[in-house]
Amino acid sequence: MGGEMEHKFCGVYLSGTGNTKYCVSRLVKLLDEGAPCVAIEDMVAPSAVAAHENIVLGYPVQYSNAPKMVREFILQNKELWRGKNVLCLATMGAFSGDGAGCAARLLKKCGAKILGGLHLKMPDSVCDSKLLKKSKEEKRDLIRRAEEKIGRAAEGIQSGKYPRDGLGFFAHIVGLLGQRLWFYGKTKNYCDKLKIDGARCVGCGVCARLCPMKNLTVEESLAVPHGKCTMCYRCISVCPQRAVTLVGKEVVEQYRLEEFLGE
Repeated sequence: MGGEMEHKFCGVYLSGTGNTKYCVSRLVKLLDEGAPCVAIEDMVAPSAVAAHENIVLGYPVQYSNAPKMVREFILQNKELWRGKNVLCLATMGAFSGDGAGCAARLLKKCGAKILGGLHLKMPDSVCDSKLLKKSKEEKRDLIRRAEEKIGRAAEGIQSGKYPRDGLGFFAHIVGLLGQRLWFYGKTKNYCDKLKIDGARCVGCGVCARLCPMKNLTVEESLAVPHGKCTMCYRCISVCPQRAVTLVGKEVVEQYRLEEFLGE
């Protein structure tokens, strides 16, 4: 890289509850305040990849793997990645091992150059499970730590030193043995386990409008899933009736980052 494009990045992300969007946008702004950040489901995402030399690709880790929607986006646009410089950013509730490496390996097969990997712990957003739930103060601390790490990463990138989270052989083994090997079936395909509580759902359509996969429709005043869930938890976190669940049987807590930051 050289000349005026040296630190010009475009951000592309999958974000369910706001964590990944926030992290990608913050990093890209530090690198180039005027650079665009677009959601993977946005129609302009492929053209954004095509138009920029350097890309931050962000996503939440699921069972130590990149979400199916992200992997599919990469492969559907494989010709666009050739010759691109990509930094993979992965957000997680606990650990992933090689969360950034999962997409990085796929991108390399598509001809991309991997600049680096960045892992960021953020407040857990699995709304229908008590797993990893933390207090508000603990959440604030996680966000603060993530912001600090993003700042350090940006400083390093500006001096030519990129973070390497999740890209090494040891990280690959940790991710493989830690979760992915045992739960590979959960992320191999889109999920068909999304559940709608008919006694709670009022057919407001919020979930259908916000689903990045267009997996939900409202039929006879009831939200109906169609077996192509990318497990982003966006619908679960926004449903005003707490009628949507995936892993658990009831919504324990609804979490969206922008609401938390606005407190």
